[in-house]
Amino acid sequence: MGLRELLSHRDFRRLMAGQLVSSLGDWMGTLALMYFVLELSGSTTAVGGVLVLRLLPYALGAPVAARIVTRWRRRSVMMNSDLVRVGMALALPVLPWLWWVYFWAFVIEVVGLVFLPARDAAIPYLVEDDERHTRDGRDHDTGTLEVANGITMATSYGMIPVGAGVFGLVLWFSNSVGWEGHWRYVLVFWLNAATYLVSYFVIRSIPDLGPAPGERRADPAKREGRFIDGLRLDVVRGVLPGIAVVALGLGALFSLGVVFVRNVLDAGPAGFGTLVALFGVGALTGLVIVRRGSWNLMTQIRTATAIQGTVIASMGLIASTAWAFLGAVLFGASATAALVGGITYMQESLEGYRRNLALTAFHAVLRFGLALAALVAGAAADLLGRWGFDPLGLAPAQLVLALSGLVVLTGTFLIRTPPSRTARPG
Repeated sequence: MGLRELLSHRDFRRLMAGQLVSSLGDWMGTLALMYFVLELSGSTTAVGGVLVLRLLPYALGAPVAARIVTRWRRRSVMMNSDLVRVGMALALPVLPWLWWVYFWAFVIEVVGLVFLPARDAAIPYLVEDDERHTRDGRDHDTGTLEVANGITMATSYGMIPVGAGVFGLVLWFSNSVGWEGHWRYVLVFWLNAATYLVSYFVIRSIPDLGPAPGERRADPAKREGRFIDGLRLDVVRGVLPGIAVVALGLGALFSLGVVFVRNVLDAGPAGFGTLVALFGVGALTGLVIVRRGSWNLMTQIRTATAIQGTVIASMGLIASTAWAFLGAVLFGASATAALVGGITYMQESLEGYRRNLALTAFHAVLRFGLALAALVAGAAADLLGRWGFDPLGLAPAQLVLALSGLVVLTGTFLIRTPPSRTARPG
């Protein structure tokens, strides 16, 4: 199924439109949060605490999220999550106290962890003409699911530059009308709240997001629906190492990208902007490749992860501007192919509450791994710089990138096909 045919599904189209608006608000809010914290604290360490806020919810909130998404219908989970986040985003900038801002930023992330797996579990329900055919032994249309997941990913990460631009415009407007101090950021956060409200009304207009009739929900009496149960699923254990090492690569490059471009490549802000743009080009290229491919999903995940590791390691070792730009394209394509392949594999291999559990684990590991890798990579490069440790004449950012790539390559050996291709409930 092509892009046009996929978007002909009215409810899928509505959901993506709502996610596009909501993602715009998320990225506006993320940038505003970093600037707001810096203004309140005057400390770059406190800004680094924003990354910790994005890490902790996925370490502590995943068990709670798993219970919620396996017991409620997906539509209710998503609508309630949006409404709760409206109130939180409105409250966050009201008081200029660091602990107040940190608290609301933390709980917004926790609620986001509840929303995302419910959304992703609903994708097969929306794009298949009749999801119930999977219980008759026929598989989902893998190509259709991969395109749908690619569109979903694009609605999020494609909004990064747009969110940055809108944030700048809103901040300029706030300054021009004379708002000072923390009030300069109030309008940004309140616009973010409005985007959650848009998402709420869009989801409300969709009659049903599943599960389909006959799909099992978690039974509290049998202690089903726990996060640990999701980690025990063969499908999850097979795919999750790949997601973890992809997150490692993304986190390392995210953390060291600016330093690598500025200090190693001597390319300046324009060079970094080009690198980010080429990463986006690579991500779109990855979506085209996986759409046209006919290979096994596990082969796709392993191959894409191995390419990602090779690219990161070679970027650190070669330190050439031309290779860094080409590597950004290859990195974006391979990371996208691995993530889209992983989420598609879980969607089509599982149904009912087990699909919700698997996708909760997917998002928890991806977000936690990305934030943790960013913190560790940045700290490692700082320590190497202070110690003056430069084996083979490599700058700290080069060495950490090269080692990160080798870890990603090693992690591909942990990705394995489950004993059974299908792991559906009986």
